[in-house]
Amino acid sequence: MAWLIAGLALFALSIPVAGIVVLARRRNLHNWIGSYYRVPRDPAVSLGSGQPMHVFIAVCDHYEPEWNRPSREVSLAKVDRWVKEYPERFGRFQDSRGRAPQHTFFFPQDEYRPEYLDRLAGLCRAGYGDVEIHLHHDGDTPESLTEKLSGFREDLHQRHGLLRTDPVTGRVIYSFIHGNWALCNSRPDGRWCGVNDELTVLQQTGCYADFTMPSAPSDTQTPTINSIYYARDRGGCPASHAHGIPAQVGKIAPADHLLLVQGPLLPDWSDRKFGVLPRVENGDLHGGRPPTWERFLNWLKAGVHVTGRPDWIFVKLHTHGCNDANLKMWLGPDAEKFHADLAKHSRNYPNLRYYYVTAWEMAQLVHQAEAGLTQPDFDALQSTSLSSTLPGSPRN
Repeated sequence: MAWLIAGLALFALSIPVAGIVVLARRRNLHNWIGSYYRVPRDPAVSLGSGQPMHVFIAVCDHYEPEWNRPSREVSLAKVDRWVKEYPERFGRFQDSRGRAPQHTFFFPQDEYRPEYLDRLAGLCRAGYGDVEIHLHHDGDTPESLTEKLSGFREDLHQRHGLLRTDPVTGRVIYSFIHGNWALCNSRPDGRWCGVNDELTVLQQTGCYADFTMPSAPSDTQTPTINSIYYARDRGGCPASHAHGIPAQVGKIAPADHLLLVQGPLLPDWSDRKFGVLPRVENGDLHGGRPPTWERFLNWLKAGVHVTGRPDWIFVKLHTHGCNDANLKMWLGPDAEKFHADLAKHSRNYPNLRYYYVTAWEMAQLVHQAEAGLTQPDFDALQSTSLSSTLPGSPRN
């Protein structure tokens, strides 16, 4: 009888454990959680320490006015609301250098309408952000992908005065976020991309950096997390961005590698499911989870930085700003409270300097760190220099 009771007890205990394991796999924690605890990192700089901490915050919006397929009038009304209310709500906030919050609109090529971009271009010229390239695609070839990216790049630059030109080559350059998280054909089922050598196509069409990751809880999440690194296509294999060469002080990437800037990804043990499984902090800002000071502390804990410069922390956040609940959060009291709290709490930490930046500026600050700067040079951000034109040693 004793063995029967013991067996039943073990079976009863195994039910919740098995449920937790199943839930963890459904959230694809196994793809990256080992990297979080296993990969060595530079010693962290903490709030309240004597060492200065420079924190760069970029909101990278998968900006889709036609999300959920509303009428054209509804889509246009969403864009108009962003353009009107963003300066009204956020113009009064300032970062450590006196700049208002910035928003980078990664606009989808597959939703291109000139009237949307005309409006967003005006908001950007007023000093509140930037526009870059987003793309949802499926079943493409390198040739068809090149045509899509090149055509959209020229539309943004020639028709709307957006994007920039490389001062060396004169070609138009852009940063990128992949739709459906399927960068470099990384979905196991091969959907929503189709191009294994996508990193090469991006480089050839003028992409200076990718801002897609993290994608967790998607099964496209890479084992490389909380990193700024360089990757290149690996012989036509999918998911070539899964691993790469870390950005490092004193090193410049080889020309055939693409810069990838990741956002924070870590377990949040302060919020547990079933009291055991941690919530995932992935930098996603949405109506159910707006930005807060508490989340900001987690973003700092992720410690995304250029190797050798841990006092410069890069906080790349993502959102879908035209989803109805998210739009309400962004253009409402939740987002305003975050900026107010950031200013209030930062006064308690003399070593904290925080800066609102665009995706373009974040990439250039990466290159400044690589070049050995110990203080960010914001005046230089007005230039269009790429990493290849910045001082520094060639990468070994």
